[in-house]
Amino acid sequence: MHLAIDGFDGDRNLMWDESRIHDFLIEYPAELNMTRITEPKVVRYTDPKGKDSGVSGFVIIAESHISIHTFPDRNYVNIDIFSCKSFDTEKALKDAKCLLSLTKVKSWSLNRGLEWLSTEEGLENVDSQRSSLNVE
Repeated sequence: MHLAIDGFDGDRNLMWDESRIHDFLIEYPAELNMTRITEPKVVRYTDPKGKDSGVSGFVIIAESHISIHTFPDRNYVNIDIFSCKSFDTEKALKDAKCLLSLTKVKSWSLNRGLEWLSTEEGLENVDSQRSSLNVE
């Protein structure tokens, strides 16, 4: 499952906070019952043209990865959670809002793997897919 989140109208100071993003990437995989296998990489980028400056962070998890890209000057953020197993997308949306005090999010899910290894896995993923059809 790949959850893509576009967040808007958050706290610009939090979007610049490299430590906050680093700590989130350290702690958050466990909250989704995932396994972090690398230390997060978090960098501040200064765009010479000024529009796309921000902080980007990335952590590899056994299930795939989590990434965050902030654009404080545009009051905008991208967050991606990509996992080979299902996870609570509603929790992830709520947590993303809290992380950067976002007042608006748009999200969508992309299900990876068109075939499942077992009937049980397929049924679990179909249920998860159906529950993610809610629009916030």
